[in-house]
Amino acid sequence: MESLQVVRDLILIIGTCIAVYGIDSWRREHRGRRQLELAEEVLASFYEARDVIKYMRHPFSFVSETDDVERAVNESDDAYDARRNASIVFKRYNQYSDLFSKIHASRYRFMALMGKDEAKPFDKLRKIVNEILTAARILSRLWPRDYFTTVEHQERHQKLIDDNEAIFWEGLKDPDPINSRLDDVVAQIEATCRNILSGKGTLHYFINLPVFKKR
Repeated sequence: MESLQVVRDLILIIGTCIAVYGIDSWRREHRGRRQLELAEEVLASFYEARDVIKYMRHPFSFVSETDDVERAVNESDDAYDARRNASIVFKRYNQYSDLFSKIHASRYRFMALMGKDEAKPFDKLRKIVNEILTAARILSRLWPRDYFTTVEHQERHQKLIDDNEAIFWEGLKDPDPINSRLDDVVAQIEATCRNILSGKGTLHYFINLPVFKKR
């Protein structure tokens, strides 16, 4: 009888272990599937964002892009023209604002599933976009100004214009201050996502992700 009880206990223990292992395997598999889906979504979004940023900075524009900019009361011709030209970047950005909102929202899921360090490209991408929009705002104030008290003041003013125009428009400086950073950001997110999408998203890979190691 005692032997039979021992066998029953062993069967119970083995069954419990198998059940626990099965649940744990299912959990890891489910997590891995979510990582695959997120990696594909994020990588595609970053590719699209790179193209959108290049479109935002394209130096050629159409009259229709500034038709809806209303002139302020007592605004000079130069100030109005400067504000209209600067508004092109905002108009192009607004056309794809949903894309950038989606990318920013994905950042938190990416941090949770891939790790905090792996999500750094999200912040870098947002910083690049903010720099372009800030340059547009600065230029809308700098372009109209044509009176200076000294030559030095005029030279500083022109340098500010040159620096911000290099951010605002693509191709004014070599190397371009935005394109190299943008390519680096895409390469970083690509390295993380490609590791998962190319088959390295195995159980061993998932277990060794930083998010698992920290637990």
